[in-house]
Amino acid sequence: MTQSTALLTDRYELTMLDAALHAGTHERRCVFEVFGRSLPGGRRYGVLAGVGRVLDAIEAFRFGEDELSWLSDNAIVGSRTLDWLADYRFRGDVWGYREGELYFPGSPVLVVEGSFAEAVILETVVLSVLNYDSAVATAAARMVSAAAGRPIAEMGSRRVGERSAVAAARAAWIAGFSATSNLEAGRTWGVPTMGTAAHAFTLLHDTEEQAFRAQVDALGPSTTLLVDTFDVPTAVRRAVEVAGTSLGAVRIDSGDLPVQVAEVRELLDSLGATETRITVTNDLDEFGIAALSASPVDSYGVGTSLVTGSGAPAAGMVYKLVAHQDSAGEWLSVAKRSANKASVGGRKHAYRRLSESGTATTELIRVDAAPVDGERPGSGERALHVPLIQDGVIDPRWRGAAGAAAARAHHADVLKELPPQAFRLRAGDPVIPTVTA
Repeated sequence: MTQSTALLTDRYELTMLDAALHAGTHERRCVFEVFGRSLPGGRRYGVLAGVGRVLDAIEAFRFGEDELSWLSDNAIVGSRTLDWLADYRFRGDVWGYREGELYFPGSPVLVVEGSFAEAVILETVVLSVLNYDSAVATAAARMVSAAAGRPIAEMGSRRVGERSAVAAARAAWIAGFSATSNLEAGRTWGVPTMGTAAHAFTLLHDTEEQAFRAQVDALGPSTTLLVDTFDVPTAVRRAVEVAGTSLGAVRIDSGDLPVQVAEVRELLDSLGATETRITVTNDLDEFGIAALSASPVDSYGVGTSLVTGSGAPAAGMVYKLVAHQDSAGEWLSVAKRSANKASVGGRKHAYRRLSESGTATTELIRVDAAPVDGERPGSGERALHVPLIQDGVIDPRWRGAAGAAAARAHHADVLKELPPQAFRLRAGDPVIPTVTA
């Protein structure tokens, strides 16, 4: 049985529900939207990730006997609210950007329509997924861009919580990483897995040569041997001696990487191992990867920087009420006016305006007072919203390993719409403006 996500939430979601039930406003039809006011760290574009996980979380958002008993024992809500929660499941509609899509400030990446009661209590779990996954995917996309076609593996599981490790591997793969070291990400989401040996394996043996022979005997000469436990040039010579010139790769995890890589490449070539690849790790981020662009590196492994969003561990998205029906059933647009946190009322419809050559020029947001089914792009526009949940029924296209693979393919396609300046690593304004009509 799927574990409930109902208590992965903030208490005030349930106290609002409790008060709305008491006031009789809980059934008012509402529209909530998820958007970011800005892109963290001066990024030029964001990458949306976590949609498939959000759909799973909404499906599992149920209050069973254990959850209800805990809420009752701790006097979190009243008996009427407990009765309402016992029958809860989301029966509304959700529209959103496809996973892997690009987003910009103000992009309504998720639109949730339903009663106030059923929609408001999803806020925390929705944001916890989208904020983390999108932060990782956005950082990963910058690293993929810096790698300029060289493969990158995700190896950050030991640097983050165990659930987040799986989510990070999934998000990085959607953004273009080639593999992960995390086996659960492989099992659950179909992300290709990789990994050979750490320094502990070398230190286990009496000599480095014995360690290399043991690994090659078990995994074959195409394996990757870690060559920086002691002296790198000596290890490279031993690696080729043990595995032969068909050695798959050597990994370097320390030192002055540009100098080290150049020396190792020259040494491998002099030993006849011209096809042996070089992979580097050592706390890389997008700037470290870019610094190695002229070096003969064949692949990268990234850990800590990736799973912490490379300095931006949360995407800064919020979940806001933008429209609701009043007591007479009329739709009202509502918005915050708080300083530096103002929002735009009304149900949004999002489009990407493209030039004749297919390059993105504008994030166009049209506003309606009331929800409207479907999207109607104009000439030279691409509608960004797709149906994710209709009348409580989740669209299976966006879920599971197949959904993650589709998100990866979609991301690769939409990257082609960006102008070249989008891929510069230095901070700047979003590469296209957001225009609200």
